[in-house]
Formats: sequence, structure tokens, C-alpha cells
Amino acid sequence: MGGMTVKDLLDAKGKRTIACVQVAREEEAIAAAQAGMDMIGTAFVSERSHFAKAVPETHFQFGLPWGKHADATEALRDAMGAMMARAQSVYCGYSPRIVEALAREGVPVICHVGLVPPKATWTGGFKAVGKTLEQAKMIWKQVQEFENAGAFAVEMEVVAAGLASEITKRTSMLTISLGSGGGCDAQYLFSADLLGENRGHIPRHAKTYRNFAAERDRLQDERVAAYREYIADVTNGGFPNANQIVNIDDEILAKVWET
Repeated sequence: MGGMTVKDLLDAKGKRTIACVQVAREEEAIAAAQAGMDMIGTAFVSERSHFAKAVPETHFQFGLPWGKHADATEALRDAMGAMMARAQSVYCGYSPRIVEALAREGVPVICHVGLVPPKATWTGGFKAVGKTLEQAKMIWKQVQEFENAGAFAVEMEVVAAGLASEITKRTSMLTISLGSGGGCDAQYLFSADLLGENRGHIPRHAKTYRNFAAERDRLQDERVAAYREYIADVTNGGFPNANQIVNIDDEILAKVWET
């Protein structure tokens, strides 16, 4: 078992900030591991189920996709599958009841409070959560419920920074900030935002370190140019040339037609 274990992560609470990233491609996972990322995560879908094996020296977290599971049994089955695929922890955006079912079987669970996208209608849409007394108390209550259910960590998405910082001091769980300030135990970004893959709106909480969108545009232009050059070569006889073919001796060729 490589990288930081769940125990290592919890032992680091209050001592140093953990760096986490969400990836969508195997090459992103490998690059993050080579860079020294503490935690790497992705959705637990069939085409990504091998990612953890590609980064055996880094803590890997698989997330249970929202809406896939109708009950705790289905969620537990997928969570066990994620662990068998070498995840060290599992993200679960469901209720404390589902989290408890997973934790009871020894699955290290990361829960989710604040702006939970599939549940955003309850908190007023895609905006920060926890600025009012009512919302702040609601989030604190949810954190306590998830902690009692057995979760070891909580993703806090776009929660008011002061609230997230105070909750971090009051919970034994590892708090993971996605736009919830620097007072949490871990910081979390999506690779798409970090690498500048997105066009248009960039979340306020994100920081972009590269411009992959522009690089992909450049590569697309290069693809078009290469295809055009190929078409021109085919049209004017420039392809294939002597380097792209294998020939036959003229004497042998002549004998093919002998009767």
C-alpha cells in the first residue's frame, strides 16, 4: 500500500495541508503522482477503474457517481469494487445512512457538505453556502451527522471560509476545501480548472496554472494542417514516395507475366 494511508492523512490533521486533485485521464493521474500529489481522485466508472493501479505510490480515491445507486446495498457493492480496484478511500455524496453502511464495512468514506451540485436546489443554486446563521447551523449539523455515521473526511464545497475553518477545529474528520478557504486540512482542485482545460466560466475558487485549452486549439490547427498537406501530397503524387514503398526486382516482375 503506497502513499498516505487514511491513518497518515488523519495524523497530518493540524500539522500540514494536504494537496488533492481530481483527474479525468490516466496521464493526469500519473503526472499528479510524479509531482508529489498527496491525494488523487476520480469517478468510479469502468473506463477509469485501472487508474489507481497506475499510481500505486499515491493515495487514490474513487468517487461513487451521483444517481447510480438506489440503496445502500448498491452503493456498498460499488464501494467494495472501488477498494478492490486499489482505492484507499471512497467519496460518497449520499446521506449519512448510506455513509454509515459503507463505514460499517470498513470503507474509508469521504462525505460532502456545502454546495453539493446534485442537491444545489436546496441551498439556492450554484452559490456559496453557509453565510447565513441558518445555513451555517445546517452545515455544522450535517458535519456532525456524517462524523457520527463514520466518515473519516468531508469535502466542503464553497462553504464560507470562516465557518469551514471553525468546523475544521471542531471535527475529527479531515476537512477538504473546494473553494472553502485555507483553514481546512486539505485543498482540492479539478485538473480541468488547474490545467486550464475549460473555456468560458472559470469557478471563482479555482486557480489556473496552465492554458491547455489554447494548446489543444493549437494542436487541432496542426491536425487540420497535417491533413491538408497529406491530401495535397496524394493529389500531386507526393505520397507515397520511394521511402514509403517496397519494390520488386524488374526481372522478377517481368517473369510474372510469362506464360
